Amino acid sequence: MPSLRDLPLSDPGVPDVRSGTRFLLWLEVRQWRGQLLATAWGTLHLAAVATFPVPVGLAVQAVVDHSGRRLVAAGALMLLLGVLTALGDTMLHRTAVTNWISVAARVQQLLARKTVELGAVLTRQVAAGEVVAVSTGDVEKIGWFVEALARFTSALLATVGVTVALLVYRPELGGVVAASVPVLALASLPLLPAATRRADVQREKAGKATELASDTVAGLRVLRGIGGEDLFLDRYRRASQEVRTAAVHSARMWALISAVQTLLPGLLLVGVAWYGARLALDGQITAGELVTVYGAVGFLLMPLRNFEEIAMAWSFSRPSAKRAARVLALSRGGEAPSGGASGGAEPAGDLCDPLTGLRAPLGLLTAVVCGDPDAAGRLADRLGGHSPSGRGGEPSATLGGQPLDALPLAVARAAVLVQDKDPVLLSGTLAELLAVPSSGRVTPGEALTAAQCGDVLESLVQSLPETGTAPDPMRARITERGRSLSGGQRQRLALARSLVADPGVLVLDEPTSAVDAHTEARIARGLGAVRAGRTTVVLTSSPLVLDRADRVVFVDDGTAVAAGRHHDLLRTEPRYRAVVTREPDAGTAGHAALPAPTGAAHPTVPMEESA
Repeated sequence: MPSLRDLPLSDPGVPDVRSGTRFLLWLEVRQWRGQLLATAWGTLHLAAVATFPVPVGLAVQAVVDHSGRRLVAAGALMLLLGVLTALGDTMLHRTAVTNWISVAARVQQLLARKTVELGAVLTRQVAAGEVVAVSTGDVEKIGWFVEALARFTSALLATVGVTVALLVYRPELGGVVAASVPVLALASLPLLPAATRRADVQREKAGKATELASDTVAGLRVLRGIGGEDLFLDRYRRASQEVRTAAVHSARMWALISAVQTLLPGLLLVGVAWYGARLALDGQITAGELVTVYGAVGFLLMPLRNFEEIAMAWSFSRPSAKRAARVLALSRGGEAPSGGASGGAEPAGDLCDPLTGLRAPLGLLTAVVCGDPDAAGRLADRLGGHSPSGRGGEPSATLGGQPLDALPLAVARAAVLVQDKDPVLLSGTLAELLAVPSSGRVTPGEALTAAQCGDVLESLVQSLPETGTAPDPMRARITERGRSLSGGQRQRLALARSLVADPGVLVLDEPTSAVDAHTEARIARGLGAVRAGRTTVVLTSSPLVLDRADRVVFVDDGTAVAAGRHHDLLRTEPRYRAVVTREPDAGTAGHAALPAPTGAAHPTVPMEESA
């Protein structure tokens, strides 16, 4: 059993995600030592509490019989049972909470590992709000069931033990209890399906509200620009009210279940007291025996509450486990295990996309022009092995002839790095941002220079406190997602981070879309210098970048239709010229464009800044 000191786990394991029930069973098996320990402590606690009516009955009878010796013995037994009750309750709570935290941490690690494995593909297969709901509320419900199962097992053992003991001690009253306990334990079962459905509706509405809130926060700057804050606030207010209504609707059903679990045992207790009193008046049992039986039946109210708890925990955790298993079952398309092996040699060779016919030769800077920006984003994902290939007939990109989605995850990630058109900067210092796994061939200074981050460093230096010495921009802090920087500054810092990593294959999706023409020209030169001899793929339609590429591939309608140098394609491929020059009628012109001088930019594009 992992202790809290062992968290996070070095290996959370490979879960059984064939169904929610199998996933819960897998978690139970992984936590079996902790569950046995919690069951043992829970049984000790309940056994001590269940035995307490015995010395109470002995004490009452001792008072009736005027026996001081038996009264002292009964008091000593009470003291011993009190100590055992406190010990069992304390250790049960300790082990149960440990089990809950351990299971929740294991599930969260599994979800985090799956998120890292899928990358950007995750939100294309499942909504972001769903992922947030699974990793928060669902994780707690799953941990609750695993933790509650041990208490339920203890309660079941205690209930059976007390019932058998009453049958042996006083068959007249024990028979009534034995016949009533199964009815009390199963009385709430007919209400559980309706309660579960209401809980699922509440959870679904809460997930939608969470997704709406995250979308609103992410687009807050845009909303303020168009004056749409009130509109989205009203939408979120309506969504939250739907969640509240669903929660009240669900709580009413659980309140009914609690009422049933309280009313029926109360009726049993009243019936036993009435029947026992009749027996005592008839002289069939003593006053002490009546107190003992009454106390034992009163004790049964405690474990029967655990029956209600396990029913609630199962109703909530089973759908949660099903949703978690569905997320954990997502695949990037290949046969690589979920954990991702770390062994295997890094492949080398041409990067190819069988779907479009694109080929990026080894060691060259290849620029790819797509008429559809969305198609360019999907192509970038495929080239990085991030698309869910292999399931819808979509083939995987290959590197050196090896399908990327068939490689161990760590090997594929080390071989190919994809930078999205909207990269994310994590909060921290600039030094921490650039402290990524790398070959060491490109230093942070060289990467920042190539990405033209001079003005970014100056801006970061201004945010540092005065110390009397020359400020170090590497110590400057970057806010969450780089929100304190402009779009172009964020883009260039992300490019510098990618250049520092220096992967064998670097795929850049529109890396200069947010910078001006002069900066773009310098970035194109710096990129070619830093990535010399390394395979680089740039998806762009910028003539300044295309002019610096060793090879340009034009992808039209999902197929690579032309390849060559930028100026050659301008002369020979009208569709390419239409995309690059943004001239709608360029593809239908009746004559070819005049060839541009070697090294010069296209006439419709600003000339590069002189060296």
